[in-house]
Amino acid sequence: MDPETQKRLEIVRRQYFQLVEPSQLRWSAGSVLKAPSVQSWIYDNLFNSDKISSLPPDRYQLRVLKFLTALVERAIDDPEEDEISDELMSKLSSLLSSNLPSESASAQQKAYVTYSYSLQSANQDDHHDRAVTLLESRSVISSAGTTGLRTWEAALVLGEFLSSKEGQDMVQGKNVLELGAGTGILSILCAKYLRVSHVVATDGDEAVVDAIKTNIFLNGLDKDDSSLPIISTAALRWGSPVNRPSFEEDYGMPVPDVLLGADVTYDKSVIPRLVSSLSWFFELNPFLQVIICATVRNEQTVETFQNACNRNRFLLEDVDFAPMPEELQTGPFYPTGTRIRIWRITRTQPSPDSYSF
Repeated sequence: MDPETQKRLEIVRRQYFQLVEPSQLRWSAGSVLKAPSVQSWIYDNLFNSDKISSLPPDRYQLRVLKFLTALVERAIDDPEEDEISDELMSKLSSLLSSNLPSESASAQQKAYVTYSYSLQSANQDDHHDRAVTLLESRSVISSAGTTGLRTWEAALVLGEFLSSKEGQDMVQGKNVLELGAGTGILSILCAKYLRVSHVVATDGDEAVVDAIKTNIFLNGLDKDDSSLPIISTAALRWGSPVNRPSFEEDYGMPVPDVLLGADVTYDKSVIPRLVSSLSWFFELNPFLQVIICATVRNEQTVETFQNACNRNRFLLEDVDFAPMPEELQTGPFYPTGTRIRIWRITRTQPSPDSYSF
């Protein structure tokens, strides 16, 4: 198999395990896909349940296989020479004969989703995946009424930034706390690949915190191994006081050096409590750095957040990091139609002249 075909198939594999819509998978031309070696690779790396432990839902596999076989069939000129492989046809027949849930029922069920990142480093071979596998809900709002059981675009973009050299420098060797962690993707990425000292994934919903524990297990970070970074979870309701003497006992970590938050400014009503929590953490550590990534759905909400930060003497700086254009993404994959911003927030230190004696 030539290197270009291998590269394109690898991108499709990453899209597939992230459950990207089948019509958006970047397949090679049908003339390439009909090759037996290519079909064998596709089966082994996308559908072979004997080799792959975290396969996508059966209904998604069926949709992808239907799309793929249609591409191959259109490219076949001579049925005596070209055909769809027995392995792929057997898999398709098996899925077609299964009693699969409806699309709406399937959307409410949790599924394995794998997100791939490339880390910028002169000492690492970026050909290999830095993958985070999550068990998450694909519906916008789960049956439990929370949005915290799926991964949102802002978390994917912030993960990309943290994987850059600048982002790694911000968290490497640091104690990190994530606010509104949702599926826990950022905390797991930090613990698994970004060499943090300790990371705590927090959320205000106890059910979401329990789900994060499952995702920590899926990524092999629950082992009692001193060589692994420490990752833990905790419930944290925004606006509640954070007490220095009991912080380490409550959260299992020293006072954080870095706070992370993705899509935590989604609603004007939550901003006062969010900013109140930031104030408490700045009281614990005046030199704290806060990195917030937000999908800009409403400019008024952004203005409300900025004004609240200004009133609390927070310095809000835009981080110069542009999301990757969709056609150039190699993982993770996300839409770029809505603006996404990353802010670095620090606390303005009073000048000596402001002190009264």
